[in-house]
Amino acid sequence: MSENTIEVLVGGAVLAAATGFLLYAGQITGLSGAPSQAHEYFASFRSVQGVSVGTDVRMAGVKVGTVTDLRLNPETFRADARFTVSSDILLPDDTAVVISSEGLLGGYFMELLPGGSMFNLEPGAEIEDTQSSIGLVELLLKFVSGDGGDG
Repeated sequence: MSENTIEVLVGGAVLAAATGFLLYAGQITGLSGAPSQAHEYFASFRSVQGVSVGTDVRMAGVKVGTVTDLRLNPETFRADARFTVSSDILLPDDTAVVISSEGLLGGYFMELLPGGSMFNLEPGAEIEDTQSSIGLVELLLKFVSGDGGDG
């Protein structure tokens, strides 16, 4: 075999290994080529600090969707968030959305807290029960100033 043939074979093997690695990484991270079915919902928050497009939407600690859009509503001065939820999950119409933290130094995510209603939200509906994130600095300032909110 000539030297060029060996170089082509080694290059092909490296390319095949790289392609296999990329496919494997795509499956692990959920970036497969097949589009998953998801329903879109809407919620309005006083603050979406720590949340951005692509942030996880979780239920019981399990990722069930993704934040797809964040905008400031110029009429209400609130942050409007659009997010998707897997279509096999039916949300009761009294579901709440809370912006939660993964810990003191962790990131933020949107958490869905399903209620007990017998009726489900329609895809594209607004979830009205929302709670914004609470920043660590904000909590520390309240603690240091002694503002416990007791009246």
